[in-house]
Order: sequence, then C-alpha cells, then structure tokens
Amino acid sequence: MGILSGTTVMITGASRGLGRSLARGAAREGASLAICARGGEALEAVAEECRAQGADVVAVVSDLSRAADVERFAATTLERFGGVDVLVNNAAELGPLPLAHLTDAPSSALEHVLQANVLGPLRLTQAVMGGMLLRNRGVVVNISTDAALIGFAGLGLYSASKAALDALTRSWSAELQHTAVRIISVDPGDMFTEMHMAADPEANPDDLFRTDDVAERLLPMLAGRLPAGDRVEAANLP
Repeated sequence: MGILSGTTVMITGASRGLGRSLARGAAREGASLAICARGGEALEAVAEECRAQGADVVAVVSDLSRAADVERFAATTLERFGGVDVLVNNAAELGPLPLAHLTDAPSSALEHVLQANVLGPLRLTQAVMGGMLLRNRGVVVNISTDAALIGFAGLGLYSASKAALDALTRSWSAELQHTAVRIISVDPGDMFTEMHMAADPEANPDDLFRTDDVAERLLPMLAGRLPAGDRVEAANLP
C-alpha cells in the first residue's frame, strides 16, 4: 500500500508542472484525486495517467480566479468523495506577459493576480476546512516562492500575491494550533516549468529543479509527515 492509500487529495493547477507531477505521484501512492486546471484537454490527459495507476479521479475544468469555479470544483469533489484529506493550492498566475515593472503595471492586472493566487486558494481552503476540522485531521499545502520574500524586477504582482498567501498561511496556522489540521507554505525552488521560463526566459534549464523530483520530496508531507513551522523550502526536506 502507498503512503496515501485511503486519502483524498485535491490539487489545483494539475495539468502541467508541479501540479501534474504531484497528481501522478499521489496516484502512485494510492490516493483518490480531485484535480483542476483551466485547460481541459491537458487536464484530462493527466487524469487518464492517474487512472491508469488505479486512482479514482475527478477532473474539473476551473479558473480559480472565479468564485463560481472554485465553488463548483469544491462541490464536485465533496459530492464524489465526501471529504478532502489533503489540499494542495498549486495553481498560480504571473500576470500579463511580457512582465511589466510596477510603474507600468495596470492595477486591474494586480486585481486578477490576487483573485487567482490569493482569493482562489482562500475560498477553496474555506470550502474544505470545515470537514477537516470535524474529522480533526487534514493537510493544506500552499505552494509559495522565494519571490514572496525577495524583490525581483518584473515580478511585483506575483510577489505581492504570494506574500499575501504566505501571510494567510501564517495566520491560519496560528488559528489551527490546537487542532490536528496543518497548513503550510512550501517554496519548491526554481523549477523547469513554463511559468518559470516565462518569468525568466534566459534561465538555463540545467540549473533548474525538475518537477518530478520536487514532487517526490513533497509527497511525504501530503501523508502528514510535515516539518515544524508554517513555511519550508523543498530543498530542505529529506
């Protein structure tokens, strides 16, 4: 039996990158899966990969910047599985490309990035947290970035959203301290993904982590083997 046998794992942004690697890894470890992404064809391809490993999978095309899509994803998942043991808030947006400096970035772009990267995870976590608290077990992993802590030219909108997500994580962790439910931010490091290459086209792929390798470090966390604290770098995990 895998380390996630008997659990239901919910992963956003699962059609590519780290989300896809986590979905495939969780399926291999015995989890039932609820996955979402905006691209239906790519999402269904990942779902089929996971089903081929024996996983029960529900795949919902969703844009998490839209409250109605968050509600539909949560409702579909809870109807199918009854509850969620693990939520990975992985989906995120950089902002309009090419990336603009803050002096030139329209405020409407920040509004959209905050909807996708902060309000989407907040709403989805709220939708499943009640069940976790009733069962007094559960794990929420919010995928963060070093850009939440360090300023990078052109990444101001993305950085602001991830800093806000980290702040929510810290506050929620404090509120959950007397329960068996955990919430934690994870900085996966610089990975070879479409998003990273869009943010830094000059990056050398050989210098970047592979998403499958990062996912392998994170899978024990999904099984409840979490480090102390409310934020961790994947590179520091065993």
